[in-house]
Amino acid sequence: MTRKLILVIVSVVVTTLLLAGAGTLTLATVRARATTEKELHAQVTQIATNIGEFLDVPNPDTAAGRVQLRNRLRLLRSMNSVLPLEDITVLVADAQGQYTFSELPPTITLTALEQQRLANGGEVSATRHKVAYAVAPGRLPSGRNFLVVGTRKVDAGLGAAVRLFLWAGAATILLGLAAAWMLGRRLTKPIRDASAAAHQIAAGQLSARVEQPPPERNDEVAELQRSINHMASTLERSRGLEQQFLLSVSHDLRTPLTSISGYAEAIDDGTIDPRRAAGVIRGESKRLERLVADLLDLAKLQAKSFTFQPVRMDLAAAVHTAVDGVASTRQEIAFHPFTASPAMVMADPDRVAQALANLTENAGKYARSTVKVAVHTGDGWATVTVDDDGPGIAPHDLPHVFERLYTARLEPQRKENSSGLGLAIVRELVTSMGGEVAAGNAPDGGARLSFRLPLVP
Repeated sequence: MTRKLILVIVSVVVTTLLLAGAGTLTLATVRARATTEKELHAQVTQIATNIGEFLDVPNPDTAAGRVQLRNRLRLLRSMNSVLPLEDITVLVADAQGQYTFSELPPTITLTALEQQRLANGGEVSATRHKVAYAVAPGRLPSGRNFLVVGTRKVDAGLGAAVRLFLWAGAATILLGLAAAWMLGRRLTKPIRDASAAAHQIAAGQLSARVEQPPPERNDEVAELQRSINHMASTLERSRGLEQQFLLSVSHDLRTPLTSISGYAEAIDDGTIDPRRAAGVIRGESKRLERLVADLLDLAKLQAKSFTFQPVRMDLAAAVHTAVDGVASTRQEIAFHPFTASPAMVMADPDRVAQALANLTENAGKYARSTVKVAVHTGDGWATVTVDDDGPGIAPHDLPHVFERLYTARLEPQRKENSSGLGLAIVRELVTSMGGEVAAGNAPDGGARLSFRLPLVP
C-alpha cells in the first residue's frame, strides 16, 4: 500500500508540474507573440513615415533611377544592426501602383486578402512559424507608394526560466517522493498493525490488540482499529464462556450420572430399597432430560429452525399460570403475580409459557423469600417484570445476563442457571416473537429480569 501511495502522490506531482509548465509556456508564448506584433507594427509604421524623403529619387523608372533606389534600399537594409528588427524590406510600387511581392523575405507569405488590404492602403501584421511580421504603407514625395516590411522572431524569454523550472520541478518531485514515503509509512502503520493483530488472533492469540485510537478520531482506520479490538475482546470472552460452559455442563452431567450409577450399583448389591432408588434415578433422569432439552432448544433457536404458532393471547393469564406452576415446586418462596387488566399480544402460547417458566424459576433460585411477577401495558407494549429479593446482579454482569452460556464470574455474584442456558433461551424466544428482553435491579433490591411484546387490539 505504501508503494501505491508513493506512486499516486508522485504521479500527481509530476502531472501538476507538467500541466503548470505547459500552461505557463503557452501563456508566455501567446503574450510574447501579441507584444512582438504590437511593437513591430509600431516600429514599421514609424519607419514608413520617416523614410519617404530618403527613398525619393528622380526618375525611378529609368535605369539610373532604379540603380539609385536599389542602392538606397541596400543601405537601409544594412541598418538592421541598429534597428530592433530581424530584417527590413521596402517594396516600391511601379508606375501602375503594383508591388512585386516575390521580393519579400522567404519567411513571409502574404495571403491574397492581405495583399488586397495593402493595395488599398491598409496595414498588416501577423505571426507565422514563430516569426512576427508587419507591413506598413508609405508615400514618396513624388507620389509613388511603397511598403515597409519588418520581421522579428518571437521569443518568450523563457530560456533561463525553463532551466530554473526544470531544476525546481526535479526538487519538487524528490520532496514529493520523500513526503509520500513518510506519509505512506505513517498512514499504513495502523493497517500493518491491524494485519499483524489479525494474524495473531487467527493463530489463537486472542489477547492480541492494536493501539486504541483516541475517541475524537472517527476515520476509517480508527474504526478498523476499534473493530479489531472489539472482535478480539468478543472472541476472548466467547472462549472463556465456552470453557466455563463446558465446566458447568460437565458438572451438571456428572452429578446426576454419578447418582444414577451409585443407586444402580446399590440396587444390584441389594443394599437399598429399590423403590427409593428408582425415585432418585427418575429424578436425576428428569434433570438430565431438562439439560439436554435446553441444549436442543438453544441449538434450534440459533439455527432458526424453531417453530412458532402465534395466536392472539392474554399475557396476564399466562403469567398467573406460570406462577402457579413454579410455586408448587418451591414451597419456601412466596410467588406473587400482579396483573391489572388483560394484555393481549400475538405470540406462541407454549413459547411464552416456556419463557415465563425460565424467568420465574431463575428468580426462585436466587430469591430469599419473595418473587414478584407483574404485567404492565403502555406505549404499545405489554411488559412482564420478574423481581426477586436476592443478591441482585453486578453492574459488569448486567449487559451479559441473557448471553448464551454466560454465568457471573465473581462471588457473591449470581448465576443465571446451572449451565447458563435458561435466560439465553428466553432471549431467543422473545426476540423471535418480535419482543425485547432487559436486565436490571429491582426497586426494592434484588434483580429484575423483564421482557416485552407488542400489544395487539
